[in-house]
Amino acid sequence: MITLEDITAAAKRIKGRVLHTPTVPCQTLSRATGADIVLKLDNLQAVGSFKERGAANKLALLTPRERERGVITVSAGNHAQGVARHASLLGIDAVIVMPRFTPAAKVTRTAAWGATVVLEGDNFAEATAHANMLCQREGRVFVHPYDDPEVMAGQGTFALELFEDAGPLDTFVCPIGGGGLLSGCAVAGRALQPGMDIIGVQVENFSSLSGFPGDEVMPPGGATIAEGIAVLQIGRQPLEVIRELVSSVLVVPESAIETAITMLAEGAKQVSEGAGATALAAVLTYPELFRGKRVALPITGGNIDSRILANTLLRSLLRDGRLLCLKMEIPDRPGVLADISRKIGDEGGNIIEVSHQRLFTTPSVQAAELEVMIEARDPEHARALEAELAKTYIVRRA
Repeated sequence: MITLEDITAAAKRIKGRVLHTPTVPCQTLSRATGADIVLKLDNLQAVGSFKERGAANKLALLTPRERERGVITVSAGNHAQGVARHASLLGIDAVIVMPRFTPAAKVTRTAAWGATVVLEGDNFAEATAHANMLCQREGRVFVHPYDDPEVMAGQGTFALELFEDAGPLDTFVCPIGGGGLLSGCAVAGRALQPGMDIIGVQVENFSSLSGFPGDEVMPPGGATIAEGIAVLQIGRQPLEVIRELVSSVLVVPESAIETAITMLAEGAKQVSEGAGATALAAVLTYPELFRGKRVALPITGGNIDSRILANTLLRSLLRDGRLLCLKMEIPDRPGVLADISRKIGDEGGNIIEVSHQRLFTTPSVQAAELEVMIEARDPEHARALEAELAKTYIVRRA
């Protein structure tokens, strides 16, 4: 097991190579959750993620001969960028294997650091098998994204900065993919603040520790917005640390992560990818565990595809009632659209989109169906808009 001394040494080794990122209180999220929320913003790192901490420490420890051989790794994106950047800084040739589903933004940014990117496999396991094959064939040094004590120690530097800047905490909540960040932070946390609760978080489709502290289970896998923690099995070495030092593991649904991404964007003014928002998703899903406590949440990464971010924000607006989609059966006569627009405007609604069908959607040739997307201030305002239109027309939510 790594020690606090390993993490402290890693912090000295990578100082100046990675940012000492801000730790900030967030009153907006504190009011919304009933907890005293502190955010650690590793989405502000040069590669947009905490992952370069471990990569920087690992590569700094390579011998001259190992640097000549070059390195290879497998990653869904953030570790890839960390290895690519620090390999470039040290003049080391790097090959990065990424699953084919990896968001385009992460692939592009990884290649921009000068690494050779290979897209292979439909999931992380298949990509890993291909990376191992290339490693054997080309004689490169494999830089594991999480199951490596030097990488774990590098990730633990996150906690050193957090505890230095935040002061005493009741709870630290951390996402779990392969377990590198949680294990490194757990070692630092238990040494520096032994009474603090340390809680791991997984997304439903990749909840291998859902029976924690018992044996691992094989999760179903599948699509998730938190692709950065879409790992079927925890690394062997991180798992040993997690079982010994972590208080509990929580599982969150996809919808909670989407809501957390939106709340971070609106309330904290921070762009977070899905994996980076899972700690906040846990607080939203299990509020009774955190209410009244001082809670530190890592924003572990901000590398989210722009289209996915836009769709996530819109889906969250729909869920909480600020974006209202209504279908109305209306008479097919002049002036009806103008009347509906006036009613919506008089109630303070903002029409975003309109679809008007005459031919295929209604039983009568004298009727039409109108689908209208309306922006409302809040759920109560949305209900008032719907009620006003229902006085005259047949209305249902889409």
